[in-house]
Amino acid sequence: MTSSALYDIPLTLIDGTPTTFGAFRGKTVLVVNVASKCGFTPQYAGLEALYQRYADDGLVVLGLPSNQFMGQEPGTETDIAQFCGMTYGVTFPMTAKVDVRGKQQHPLYAELTKFRRGLLPGLIKWNFEKFLVTPTGKIVDRFASSVEPESTEIVQAIEKVLADKAA
Repeated sequence: MTSSALYDIPLTLIDGTPTTFGAFRGKTVLVVNVASKCGFTPQYAGLEALYQRYADDGLVVLGLPSNQFMGQEPGTETDIAQFCGMTYGVTFPMTAKVDVRGKQQHPLYAELTKFRRGLLPGLIKWNFEKFLVTPTGKIVDRFASSVEPESTEIVQAIEKVLADKAA
C-alpha cells in the first residue's frame, strides 16, 4: 500500500461519525492503541500533553481503543469517552473500539504493523504501542508500550517530523 493509500482507510470516530484516515492528511499523527484499565492507562495524560503542546504545529494524537489484551477496554464507546475526558482531560480524537491484531484486525493496523523497527516487528504486543505517521502518510517510527509519550525519544521524533513538512 502506498503511503497515500493509508488515507483511504475507513475509521469510525468514538461518537460514531464515519471518516477515513485521510481526515488527518497533512498532519503528523501519533497513532496509539489505548485501553482504560491497563497499567499504561496513565499515559493518557502524556498523550494529551503532547497533543496540547504540538497541535498548533500540526500534530494529532489518534487513540484507538482495543479490548484485545486481557479485556482492559471493556466499556462502550460512551464509557471510554467519558472516562478519558473526565479522568485525563482527553481532547485528542479517538475512534470506536477496534481489533489491532487477529482475524478482525482493523485495516489501519494491518498497514501500521508492516512497519519494522528493532524489537518491534509485526504484531501489536500490548496496549499503548505508538506509531508516528508523517503529513504525507509515511510511517516513520514505532514505540513500545513502555515508552512514555513525553519521553525524549518520542518528543525528538515528533519534532523532527514537524520540522520536515515535506516528509
